[in-house]
Amino acid sequence: MANDNASVHPAHRYDAEIRHVIPFYDAIQAETLDLVRSIAGEPLLWVDTGSGTGALIERALPAFPRTQFVLADPSEAMLTQARARFAGQPSSKITILPPTPSEGLPALMPRIQAQVVTAMLCHHYHDPVGRLAAVRGCFEILAPGGVLIVFENIDCDSVRGREIGLHRWREFQLRQGRTLADVETHLARFGTELKPIRIAEHLALFQSVGFTTAELFWRAHMQAGFYALKPT
Repeated sequence: MANDNASVHPAHRYDAEIRHVIPFYDAIQAETLDLVRSIAGEPLLWVDTGSGTGALIERALPAFPRTQFVLADPSEAMLTQARARFAGQPSSKITILPPTPSEGLPALMPRIQAQVVTAMLCHHYHDPVGRLAAVRGCFEILAPGGVLIVFENIDCDSVRGREIGLHRWREFQLRQGRTLADVETHLARFGTELKPIRIAEHLALFQSVGFTTAELFWRAHMQAGFYALKPT
């Protein structure tokens, strides 16, 4: 891949560009923080996999002052941006791992017990086998009773629903000032580089890995948020 990460945006431009592509991006982050507080209070340890440049955790820092954060991402370029973002933070507060995908976390951190794992818009690049491994990796590093929060691009339950969803996604991006060529290039990734699955498939996947509670808690356009609880 010519780019330095799995998205279409170079790492140094990711934060500036993502809001032109993903509707309600700031709301997605806000909903994640609100759900963490609702389920986990102020967790001791929060792992953000597919962390990208660290924008979510930067937003979480003032809201969770006693939480230790671990950032993981397969892209070294994204992690370089994250290291610059958190250069002033002590290592006791922020740990940035070497480049690793979600499925590599248990081997990299075999004794970790996180109360929260977040995976924001990162697992939809996987085929079914890879996605299963990624979700299982998140499950294995969670403490009993811990919560996994996942946001993904999703597929629809019908062909017509997909057509409408992609049309709305196209119109959103055009309203943000993206060129038609850039928008069409992005949407052409749907079902190729992006491998979204339906809501029911997400819920079944979480349960197959071992989560006893799995719920949809947010949906808009072609994006959805889920949480899954590891049994105690």
